[in-house]
Amino acid sequence: MTTEQKNSYALILRTNGEFEIIDWPATGARGHLETLYRAIDCHAVDAVDISPTLTMWIDDEGLITGAPVNRSATILYALHNEPTQHYVGNVVITGGTDRHGETLGLTKDEIAALVELHLTFITVTVPGMRNRRAS
Repeated sequence: MTTEQKNSYALILRTNGEFEIIDWPATGARGHLETLYRAIDCHAVDAVDISPTLTMWIDDEGLITGAPVNRSATILYALHNEPTQHYVGNVVITGGTDRHGETLGLTKDEIAALVELHLTFITVTVPGMRNRRAS
């Protein structure tokens, strides 16, 4: 197993615009589903192929339970494919699959590119400079 396979990650895109980088279990390791359930906070997931190298994992019951729209996930999908719906709830982005059908994690470079893209399309409020009052 290469260092790249050992050090793989996934990206959580939250409905409030926040994101989180998490460790992704090594290929063949148990724990992929548990990692997804915990990260998305759900009991059933569905995979949405964004591209051959990107998979978006969503709460399979998110539309039924009324989860809020995930603007970042919807935009990410639309940048790669013709949009057909809004995606809801928190999502996890992983790599594609290997030749055995195992879900791959993302590299640090892939995560960096996704985070940069994510930050490009969300509204970020940067606090202004605070005035200090003279004593």
